[in-house]
Amino acid sequence: MKILFRFAFVALLICQTHLAVAQTQLTDDQPRHWKGNLHTHSLWSDGDQFPEMIADWYRERGYNFLALTDHNVISEGQRWKSLKSIIDRSDDGVLDRYRDRFGDHWVEQRKSPKNDELEIRLKPLSEFRALLERPSEFLMIQAEEISDRSEGKPVHINATNVAEALQPVGGDTVREAMQNNLRMILEHEKSHGRPVLPHVNHPNFGYAMTAEDLAAVVAEQFFEVYNGHPGVNQLGDDEHPSIELMWDQINAIRFAAGVEPILGIATDDSHEYHGRRGSRPGRGWVMVRSRFLTPEYLIHAMRRGDFHASSGVVLKQHEFDESTRTLTVEIDPAEGEDYQIDFITTMKPGTDPHKIGITVSSQKGNSASYQMKDGECYIRALITSSAAHTDPSFEGQKKQAWTQPVGWAK
Repeated sequence: MKILFRFAFVALLICQTHLAVAQTQLTDDQPRHWKGNLHTHSLWSDGDQFPEMIADWYRERGYNFLALTDHNVISEGQRWKSLKSIIDRSDDGVLDRYRDRFGDHWVEQRKSPKNDELEIRLKPLSEFRALLERPSEFLMIQAEEISDRSEGKPVHINATNVAEALQPVGGDTVREAMQNNLRMILEHEKSHGRPVLPHVNHPNFGYAMTAEDLAAVVAEQFFEVYNGHPGVNQLGDDEHPSIELMWDQINAIRFAAGVEPILGIATDDSHEYHGRRGSRPGRGWVMVRSRFLTPEYLIHAMRRGDFHASSGVVLKQHEFDESTRTLTVEIDPAEGEDYQIDFITTMKPGTDPHKIGITVSSQKGNSASYQMKDGECYIRALITSSAAHTDPSFEGQKKQAWTQPVGWAK
C-alpha cells in the first residue's frame, strides 16, 4: 500500500508540475519575439509536400507560427489527390516519409471512383492543427495567396487569418487589380469581425509591379522586402530596381503624398521540401514582438510596426526614441560572425540633394544607434552578417535583417 501511495503521490506531483508550466506559459504576458513564416505552399496547390509535414518541419526548427498560403484555396473540406501526381511533383519516397511521421492510421487512401487510381486524402487544417499546435509555442494561421493577373502580369496578394477562401476579382490594370483585391480582403475582415493581414508578394516576379503602383495603393501596408524563391528577381536588373531600392522609392512617394509608409516582411515562398529544386523553406521570416501568440495579437503588432524581417540575422531589440529621434539596434550575435549596420533614409522633397534610399551611417559591431537629421523622411536599419546565407536564393547572398522605417512625420 505504501508503494502504491508513493507512486500516486509522485504522479500527482508530475501532473501539478505540468499544470504549473502550462499556466505559466499562458499567463506570462511579457512581450517577446515570435518567429514565423507567412508564405508557404503545399499539395493543396503547387507545393510538393503534405501540409502537416510542412508544419512539422517549421515547428521542429523553432518557428512559432506558420501560415499555409496556397493559391486561391484554403486547406478546407474534402480533397483527394492521385498518388501518381504527388510522386510526380515530389519523389518516390514522399508517401513513406508521411507514414513514418504520422503513422499508417493517419494516412488515408482509396481507389479513385473514376479510374481506380490510388488516391491520398489531403487533410484540412481543422483536422491536423491539433497534432502540432502548442499554447505559447506553435500556432497555425489560416491563409491564402490570392493569385490574380492583369495586363499579362501576376498580381499576388497574401491574406493571413481568413475565414474562407477568397477568389481574385481582377482589374483592367495591375494597380486596379491590387486595389480591387485589397478592397475585397478588407471587406472580408469587416464582415467576419477578425483582423486579416494582407501583404503584396514578390513585386519583381515577372516585373509585375512598380514602386509607383505600390505607392498608389495606399491602403496596403505590407510588402515582401525579401522573398526566398530564386525566381522572383530580388536584385532586379539593368531596367528594374532591386526590391531593397524599391522599398525606399515607394516610401519616398508616400512621404511626399502624406501617406503612411509601407512595411517590409521576409518570407520563404516555399514550394519544394525534398531538396530537388529551388524554392525551399527556411530562408526568410518575420520576428513579431507581441505579448501573446494568437493571430489577433500578431497582426495588431505588425500593424504597429512592432516587428522586423530576417534572412538569418537575429536581433535582440530595436527601439526608436521619439524624443531624440534615435534608432538603436542590438544584435544577438552568432559565433564567428561580424556585422555591419547600415542606417538608410530618403531625403525630403526640396532638399538639396533629394536622394532616395541612401546610407547615412555604416557602423560595425553588435549594436549601433543613429539620430535622425533635419531633412530626412525616415530611418531604417539594414543589418548584414559577414556569413553567407545557409541556403542562398541568389548569388553572393549574406544573412541579413531589416527594421521598419521609423521617424515618419506627416
